Amino acid sequence: MNEMILNRCEELMQKGSSSFYQAFRGLPSPRREAVYVIYAFCRIIDDSVDEPEKSMYTIHEIRDHFEYLEEAEGHFIWPALRWLFLNFPHLDKGPFFRQMDGQMTDLEVTHYATMKDLEHYCYLVAGTVGEMLLPVLRDDNGAEVAVNGIALGKGMQIVNIIRDVGEDRARARRYVPLEIMEKHGYSEEDWAEGIVDERFVAIIQELKASALEWFRLGMDRLETYPTESAFAIELAAAFYSTILHAVERNEYDVYNKRAFVTDELKLEMLGAIVKRYPVLAYQASRTAVS
Repeated sequence: MNEMILNRCEELMQKGSSSFYQAFRGLPSPRREAVYVIYAFCRIIDDSVDEPEKSMYTIHEIRDHFEYLEEAEGHFIWPALRWLFLNFPHLDKGPFFRQMDGQMTDLEVTHYATMKDLEHYCYLVAGTVGEMLLPVLRDDNGAEVAVNGIALGKGMQIVNIIRDVGEDRARARRYVPLEIMEKHGYSEEDWAEGIVDERFVAIIQELKASALEWFRLGMDRLETYPTESAFAIELAAAFYSTILHAVERNEYDVYNKRAFVTDELKLEMLGAIVKRYPVLAYQASRTAVS
């Protein structure tokens, strides 16, 4: 496998999500490179829908190339994916296809009516990522903890939805379910105007509660993972859940302010979590000494 191809995937992840990159970069090889490839492919899928003018492929072309992966050429992602499936034979193509189905939903569905509809969408675009990662992060196919991996992905997607309300509105998309808005007396006109008041705060808090519940389920049975994988998952979940605190610091104005986690806070979380993994803490101290 050409190392340069895997490096391209790493660069895409480092540029696209510093939180994910920092959380998973400590994995041993080849798990680490496999995460880079999965992220890169999902990024390329997402960009084909959100920024089609900058994408090399349409979502339909990506699906066609993936379906005939052995013959696909013209982009570094195709040999990278062939490497991925060769090195992780437990990996199933099903979640990858469902991920593409979810992204194609964005071409047709731009406003959500119910939480049930949103949950299904969250599964397609993010729960499937959990399914992809399980055979990479574990020594089995991950079937035992599939429900946990899916839940964690769904929780992260809800955080994305909360954080990106303003950006999505600019794309004429509303992921916040209408039933939750109506429950709190918040209209579509209020959403269009970007009104932030106690009604909107109640909406965000309800979505936050759903996200945190999925995070809780997603972290169950973490002890069944290899140590480095468990640490990476816990760190990624911590980084993501802290975005919700940043939303609060911004007084819930997700229409005009983007919530993010500072590098200083990430370092604090890293220090706190690594203490629960004595072996990793010892390795880190030995590396620092040497």
